[in-house]
Amino acid sequence: MTLIGESVQLILQHQASTGAYMASPGFANYQYAWLRDGTFTAYAMNRTGEHESARKFYRWCDFVIRKHEAKARAAIAAAKTGDADKNHFLHTRFTAEGEEVAGEWGSFQLDGYGTWLWGLAEHVRMSGEHDLIQQLKPSIELTIDYVAACWQLPNFDCWEEGGDRIHPVTLGAICGGIKAMESFLPERAFELARLAETIRQFIREHGTADGRFIKSVGDQAVDASLLWLALPYGVVAVDDPLMQKTVQAIETELRAGYGVHRYAADTYYGGGQWLLLTAWLGWYYVRTGRWEEAEKMLGWIASQHQPGGFPEQVQEHLLSPGHYGLWVAKEGKPALPLLWSHAMFLVLAAELGVC
Repeated sequence: MTLIGESVQLILQHQASTGAYMASPGFANYQYAWLRDGTFTAYAMNRTGEHESARKFYRWCDFVIRKHEAKARAAIAAAKTGDADKNHFLHTRFTAEGEEVAGEWGSFQLDGYGTWLWGLAEHVRMSGEHDLIQQLKPSIELTIDYVAACWQLPNFDCWEEGGDRIHPVTLGAICGGIKAMESFLPERAFELARLAETIRQFIREHGTADGRFIKSVGDQAVDASLLWLALPYGVVAVDDPLMQKTVQAIETELRAGYGVHRYAADTYYGGGQWLLLTAWLGWYYVRTGRWEEAEKMLGWIASQHQPGGFPEQVQEHLLSPGHYGLWVAKEGKPALPLLWSHAMFLVLAAELGVC
């Protein structure tokens, strides 16, 4: 219970006055806010009853999208004409004041834009703040138009990698966000349902191989983020055969003890075990009746707590040990604390009825 309270307070402490959640205050490259990471953090706050914090974040999302409206509309027009330059699309990480962040990281990502729509719908469901949809409607509709125009374009995945590919999880985020908005936009419900189904069918046709989901179109590796296609995006049910076989592959190739790796070829900080992915697999276990295993995974995450909080990843079982020192020399120690790690710890705790 102490770690639950500490996690809530740490997230509140590192939420900017603008509403943005700063991903990791002690890690230079993460002293910014992402729509994707932030939405899952807001979802955790909703799950723990901190609705005001979540509302502030979604108002920040609205602010960011309005701030960059002209760029979004230009990107929509370019995508429709096939004149798509990745540098002209919306960014994925921002300062607390909503400014884009320049750098070597892959900026063109679409999953955060679908995810914030899904998260906003969850916020309304849990908080009862239905008026928020109407207040944020211009940004909601612009986001829908943006992802509708761009979803077939290659872009970077949730790990900021693979910018020349199309990723099932990114498509799942878009699909989940669009579906979540259907009931709030009755005048567009038919259009949104048709688009979501088109994307779902694309995932099934192009994002699978050997009876399971794959990392990206053309890359049959398994990635632990594929869990998100079931939870929370709902592209498939947790007991869909495609998801069951995907989970089996994750357990075989990416799980070491209770820790879960991102993907087998990961070299970032040696390819350690990510706490947030352990929480995600535990979330899946809860929804499929494997409570005892989920409880053990929550306990394992708790055991990784350090004086500064939960890290992004731990080095108990490195996939590429030779790369760890290289990353430390380049960027310093792994991110600590990571708000997303704390958020997913809270989500799994809530799923287990601990908070």
